[in-house]
Amino acid sequence: QVQLVESGGGMVQAGGSLRLSCAASGIIFSINAMGWYRQFPGKQRELVARISAGGSTDYADSVKGRFTISRDNAVDTVYLQMNSLKPEDTAVYYCRADSPKIIRTYWGQGTQVTVSK
Repeated sequence: QVQLVESGGGMVQAGGSLRLSCAASGIIFSINAMGWYRQFPGKQRELVARISAGGSTDYADSVKGRFTISRDNAVDTVYLQMNSLKPEDTAVYYCRADSPKIIRTYWGQGTQVTVSK
């Protein structure tokens, strides 16, 4: 059974930092691309950051220079370091795993991030 378990969300003031973690089980983590997505109320989920199996990264323009995605294949975990947080970063953040060629996709349950002014 595949599980992606996010942690690290919470409430922080603008300008602050949070580090999200996503622990994976039930997949061969090292061959999966991993991503962080977020969802605003009433909106579709959008890509925040993605890291390939080989370590290449992509970021949404809105988070470039502030967020950093990384992965540790030794502990099957992907991270999202979020710095200089803004109120507009407030959303539910989801972890996603993509198998090679995106044949299968798995989602975590989401974690709330709230940034106050």
